[in-house]
Amino acid sequence: MLARLRFPVAQSRGRRYPEPPHPYRNPFRRDRDRIVHSRAFRRLEAKTQVFTQGLSDHFRNRLTHTIEVSQISRTLANVLEIDEDLTEALALAHDIGHPPFAHAGEEELNRQMQRFGDRFDHNLHALRIVETFEQRYARFPGLNLTFEVREGMVKHSHDFGPGENPQLDEYLPGLRPPLEAQLIDLADEVAYNTADLDDAFSADMLTAEDVAECVPQYRAILATVEMQFPGATGRERFHESLRQLIDLLVSGLIQGTVEQARQAGAESAEQVRSLPRRLASFTAESAETSRQLKLFLHAKVYGAPALTAGRSQSVRMVGELFQFFLDHPGRLPPGYREQAGEEPLYRLVCDYIAGMTDSFFRRIYEQHLGNGGNPTLPQL
Repeated sequence: MLARLRFPVAQSRGRRYPEPPHPYRNPFRRDRDRIVHSRAFRRLEAKTQVFTQGLSDHFRNRLTHTIEVSQISRTLANVLEIDEDLTEALALAHDIGHPPFAHAGEEELNRQMQRFGDRFDHNLHALRIVETFEQRYARFPGLNLTFEVREGMVKHSHDFGPGENPQLDEYLPGLRPPLEAQLIDLADEVAYNTADLDDAFSADMLTAEDVAECVPQYRAILATVEMQFPGATGRERFHESLRQLIDLLVSGLIQGTVEQARQAGAESAEQVRSLPRRLASFTAESAETSRQLKLFLHAKVYGAPALTAGRSQSVRMVGELFQFFLDHPGRLPPGYREQAGEEPLYRLVCDYIAGMTDSFFRRIYEQHLGNGGNPTLPQL
């Protein structure tokens, strides 16, 4: 496959704070383990993916989604013969910067930050987490991850040019990340498209026939499943067809990436960086299927009343709590108040809210604004 494009761990640019090598774990394995043991990773368990846990105990949360992305990513790396440890570390870290309430929470935080000429991006927030917020080591701040993992995190979904984002100029602007990093965004796409179908089916928001009507490749899969398993229940046929859909998308990603590498004439990991565009890609057919799945999910699931009502409430609450802490900075936790001279207040408020789980956010909101949205302040 693509072993020639595997990133050589011995060529890593290393860590911000030098450390002695471990006797039996290479740097990327250590990064993977540091991410798994971080508080930010554990908090993913209580952060919404799409469906809130109040509707069912069976829906994905941000942590189970991350595990699924990691599983798909490791499969891709293994088949393509590139570095599994680097790939897995990046997959496990790809969502640790997400705030509470999924993309609705992220969009509202971004709106709040735009008031101050700034922005919120969960990939950049993830970098702040591993560089600063995680405090587990006596010798350095953050997790002290390798350059390649940090670079892959900030280039998760897109690359950037020189000067486009000055705070990221150390991460080789204008160059592509290693192939291992390029795979994560597309593995993420496979995972969330298929998982959201599964969760929506469990919530009785769609049927297999609804999907087949809008996605031709799934229609062909379902027809084959119905012929192979005529006595199966509707639920069994759906899950069998979903399993085959995942296989089709992963196989399409493998084939598309191999073909792109062949066409580009890439012969080394260093050449991967200098190419005009990324190598990781679906075949044309699987890319179209992924696009159709997204359109279907947006039309049938993401805009459904069962989800939009809770989303609107969450957005309102995020905005209100953000404003509360701007108006009452003394109510921030001591660790954040101590940084007041180093960072603008709005950034501290954003960081605090972004790190919350859904349940912790509701608890803090109720504590400070539970009086019908009005501030609850101590009597003087």
